[in-house]
Amino acid sequence: MPNYSNLKQDLEEVSDFLLALGNENRQAIIIRLLEENSCTGIQIDKLTAATNLSRPAISHHLKVLKDAKIVDYHKNGTKNFYYLKHDVSEITKLQDFLTKVTKIMTKEQKQ
Repeated sequence: MPNYSNLKQDLEEVSDFLLALGNENRQAIIIRLLEENSCTGIQIDKLTAATNLSRPAISHHLKVLKDAKIVDYHKNGTKNFYYLKHDVSEITKLQDFLTKVTKIMTKEQKQ
Protein backbone atom coordinates (compact mmCIF):
# COMPACT_ATOMS: atom_id res chain seq x y z
CA MET A 1 0.00 0.00 0.00
CA PRO A 2 1.42 3.41 -0.93
CA ASN A 3 2.40 5.93 1.70
CA TYR A 4 -0.23 8.60 1.19
CA SER A 5 1.19 10.82 3.94
CA ASN A 6 4.30 11.29 1.76
CA LEU A 7 2.06 12.17 -1.17
CA LYS A 8 0.21 14.68 0.98
CA GLN A 9 3.52 16.30 1.94
CA ASP A 10 4.63 16.34 -1.70
CA LEU A 11 1.37 18.01 -2.69
CA GLU A 12 1.74 20.62 0.05
CA GLU A 13 5.21 21.44 -1.30
CA VAL A 14 3.82 22.27 -4.75
CA SER A 15 0.54 23.88 -3.65
CA ASP A 16 1.76 27.50 -4.08
CA PHE A 17 3.07 26.61 -7.52
CA LEU A 18 -0.27 25.05 -8.50
CA LEU A 19 -2.25 28.00 -7.13
CA ALA A 20 -0.08 30.41 -9.08
CA LEU A 21 -0.64 28.46 -12.30
CA GLY A 22 -4.38 28.10 -11.71
CA ASN A 23 -5.31 31.70 -12.44
CA GLU A 24 -6.01 32.81 -16.03
CA ASN A 25 -4.43 36.23 -15.51
CA ARG A 26 -1.23 34.70 -14.18
CA GLN A 27 -1.27 32.24 -17.07
CA ALA A 28 -1.47 35.21 -19.46
CA ILE A 29 1.49 36.84 -17.71
CA ILE A 30 3.53 33.64 -17.96
CA ILE A 31 2.68 33.29 -21.66
CA ARG A 32 3.66 36.93 -22.28
CA LEU A 33 6.98 36.40 -20.50
CA LEU A 34 7.56 33.24 -22.56
CA GLU A 35 6.80 35.17 -25.75
CA GLU A 36 9.32 37.82 -24.80
CA ASN A 37 11.94 35.10 -24.24
CA SER A 38 14.33 37.61 -22.78
CA CYS A 39 16.59 37.29 -19.77
CA THR A 40 16.57 41.07 -19.50
CA GLY A 41 12.87 40.99 -18.64
CA ILE A 42 9.96 43.26 -19.42
CA GLN A 43 8.28 46.09 -17.57
CA ILE A 44 4.78 46.11 -16.16
CA ASP A 45 3.55 48.36 -18.99
CA LYS A 46 4.04 45.55 -21.53
CA LEU A 47 2.22 43.15 -19.22
CA THR A 48 -0.72 45.52 -18.75
CA ALA A 49 -1.00 45.89 -22.53
CA ALA A 50 -0.93 42.11 -23.01
CA THR A 51 -3.47 41.32 -20.28
CA ASN A 52 -5.70 44.41 -20.12
CA LEU A 53 -5.18 44.46 -16.35
CA SER A 54 -4.34 47.49 -14.24
CA ARG A 55 -0.85 48.06 -12.88
CA PRO A 56 -1.94 47.18 -9.31
CA ALA A 57 -3.55 43.96 -10.57
CA ILE A 58 -0.40 43.03 -12.50
CA SER A 59 1.71 43.81 -9.42
CA HIS A 60 -0.48 41.51 -7.31
CA HIS A 61 -0.20 38.66 -9.82
CA LEU A 62 3.56 39.17 -10.15
CA LYS A 63 3.89 38.90 -6.36
CA VAL A 64 2.02 35.59 -6.39
CA LEU A 65 4.24 34.35 -9.22
CA LYS A 66 7.37 35.52 -7.40
CA ASP A 67 6.27 33.78 -4.19
CA ALA A 68 5.74 30.59 -6.20
CA LYS A 69 9.29 30.92 -7.59
CA ILE A 70 8.07 31.29 -11.17
CA VAL A 71 8.98 34.93 -11.81
CA ASP A 72 11.79 37.16 -10.65
CA TYR A 73 12.85 40.71 -11.42
CA HIS A 74 15.83 43.00 -11.53
CA LYS A 75 16.04 46.74 -11.13
CA ASN A 76 17.57 49.14 -13.60
CA GLY A 77 17.47 52.54 -11.98
CA THR A 78 13.87 53.05 -10.91
CA LYS A 79 12.47 50.47 -13.33
CA ASN A 80 11.71 46.83 -12.58
CA PHE A 81 12.09 44.20 -15.28
CA TYR A 82 10.28 40.89 -14.79
CA TYR A 83 11.31 37.54 -16.25
CA LEU A 84 10.68 33.83 -15.80
CA LYS A 85 13.09 32.21 -13.39
CA HIS A 86 15.46 29.65 -14.80
CA ASP A 87 15.19 27.55 -11.64
CA VAL A 88 12.91 24.66 -12.54
CA SER A 89 12.96 22.97 -9.12
CA GLU A 90 9.25 23.64 -8.55
CA ILE A 91 8.41 22.11 -11.92
CA THR A 92 10.55 19.10 -11.04
CA LYS A 93 8.71 18.70 -7.72
CA LEU A 94 5.39 18.74 -9.55
CA GLN A 95 6.63 16.22 -12.11
CA ASP A 96 7.82 13.93 -9.32
CA PHE A 97 4.47 14.17 -7.56
CA LEU A 98 2.56 13.41 -10.76
CA THR A 99 4.84 10.47 -11.52
CA LYS A 100 4.13 8.97 -8.08
CA VAL A 101 0.37 9.44 -8.50
CA THR A 102 0.47 7.93 -11.99
CA LYS A 103 2.33 4.86 -10.69
CA ILE A 104 -0.25 4.38 -7.92
CA MET A 105 -3.16 4.76 -10.34
CA THR A 106 -1.57 2.38 -12.84
CA LYS A 107 -1.04 -0.26 -10.14
CA GLU A 108 -4.65 0.10 -8.95
CA GLN A 109 -5.97 -0.34 -12.50
CA LYS A 110 -4.00 -3.55 -12.92
CA GLN A 111 -5.42 -5.07 -9.73
